[in-house]
Amino acid sequence: MLASGDFRRLWLLGGIMNSMRWVEVLAAALFTFEVTGSGITVAFVTAARSLPLLCFGAIAGVVCEAMNRKHILFVGMVLSCAAGASICLLYLLGWVQPWHLGLAAFVSGSVWATEMATRRRMIGECAGPGLVSKAVALDSLTNSSARMVGPLVGSISFAWLGLAGAFAISSGCYLMGALLASGIHHVQETRRVNLARVPGDLADSLAFALRQPAVLTVLGVTATMNFFAFSYVALVAPLARSVFGVQEALVGLLAAAEPFGGLLGGILLASLAPRSSLRVLMIGGSALFLVTLAVMPLMPSYALACLLLLGGGLGLALFSNMQTTIVLTNVPAGQRSRQMGLVTMCIGLGPLGQILIGVLAEMFGAPLAVSISALAGLTALALVALLGVMTRERPGGRAG
Repeated sequence: MLASGDFRRLWLLGGIMNSMRWVEVLAAALFTFEVTGSGITVAFVTAARSLPLLCFGAIAGVVCEAMNRKHILFVGMVLSCAAGASICLLYLLGWVQPWHLGLAAFVSGSVWATEMATRRRMIGECAGPGLVSKAVALDSLTNSSARMVGPLVGSISFAWLGLAGAFAISSGCYLMGALLASGIHHVQETRRVNLARVPGDLADSLAFALRQPAVLTVLGVTATMNFFAFSYVALVAPLARSVFGVQEALVGLLAAAEPFGGLLGGILLASLAPRSSLRVLMIGGSALFLVTLAVMPLMPSYALACLLLLGGGLGLALFSNMQTTIVLTNVPAGQRSRQMGLVTMCIGLGPLGQILIGVLAEMFGAPLAVSISALAGLTALALVALLGVMTRERPGGRAG
């Protein structure tokens, strides 16, 4: 896989996109909490980055099926670079406010809404049919590394360089990403985007998903994890600073622990072909993370909380790898970007979960809010698993 120049570019581009996303998330959360002292305000600013996934994810899948995916990648990197540079300028002028950070996050989130249907799809297809699982595992491994490095860089750069320094780093890296995207050799049959056909294409995508139990499981688990599990990220800064009492430069350790576990799990998945049912692995890995997340806020020390999240990250490696592999191996090429768009829409439930966990934090405090959300996620995951047991695949890909 690494012998392919296009694969390497797409792989590196994914590392840049994901690490810089978390640099901005941590820096924006720390600045907002420092200025307002409000957990719910931090949650709203964080949610602004994920909201476009819910609003535009399915539409992005339809558009990316028609337009050149390489061009979409390039324009997205340029827009993300401009959003980061605008925050630097506003900070240097002394004008920056939390709502500016929310607006910049929304712009970058709109770019993120196209990632599953463009780069993530391209990297699986670039590797070839026989290597889809390992290519996705390697990409997931890189994403876990980026999610580990990003928060660390975000918290350290904020402590040393301030908000402007953190966003200057992300803006420069996005510019590098644009240069990488411009060099990708990508051949794709394109067509004119007919906005009048978008509702019909979306309906066709949903009808296809309803006939595929494997795809339905992916959508159900993805929605559950993004609404109930990943929302804890919005409270990382309040948990680390107010509950565990650590310094700003150490806040990123709590956010980095889970992706470090995902990195270890990704190494195993990149070298071993999964032998169990992909759906069982996805549900089991998700359950493992939710259990560790429910217990984490109750830990008596910061170190134990980080270690617990590291163990849960092993389960998330299964979730993130199976999420893409199931779609790429069960969906025909003509539907892949659309189904990836539906997955993106489910990921977009994250901001609603972040707002909910912010409200819970205001009512019960950050530790109890995280535990309540995780326990609710386990309940929802059990329902998804039960639905999976009740459905089976018939010849022709129809559920019975």
